[in-house]
Amino acid sequence: MAGVGGWLRNGRLALACAVGLACAGCVHTEAVPARGQPARPEQPVRETPAQTYEPAPRVQVERGNASWYGAALAGRRTASGERFDPGKMTAAHRKLPFGTWVEVRRVDTGDAVRVRITDRGPFGHDDRIIDLSRAAAEKLGMLRAGVAQVELRVVDGP
Repeated sequence: MAGVGGWLRNGRLALACAVGLACAGCVHTEAVPARGQPARPEQPVRETPAQTYEPAPRVQVERGNASWYGAALAGRRTASGERFDPGKMTAAHRKLPFGTWVEVRRVDTGDAVRVRITDRGPFGHDDRIIDLSRAAAEKLGMLRAGVAQVELRVVDGP
């Protein structure tokens, strides 16, 4: 008993009991379902958003008709202030910010080009969502038809 007395005098036993009680609260126990209640299936471990957070790219997809414009406006200033060159891969859109890169995919053929928004339009045709430069329209094979159904997707760059 002298050993126990030594523990008590030094406070070691009290400290050991306190640590033991504190650790006992950390033990994980599962609740047992009441009689007649179905057992709860194990839930998959979900990662918190902080563990898996990656800024998602803002993807904007738009479908509609594309038209093109060319030589008649060559050299004139666009709404962004730069001069229009029908040989460059540019386009006009009603709302996208100037400098935005857009992938334009023709729905019927799957052909795609990337253009930079430099102007506003198309105007006068509500069914059209983008006006392409002649160079972009040529790559999509829509010069003769003048209009093609397309899908637009905002991308990072050329």
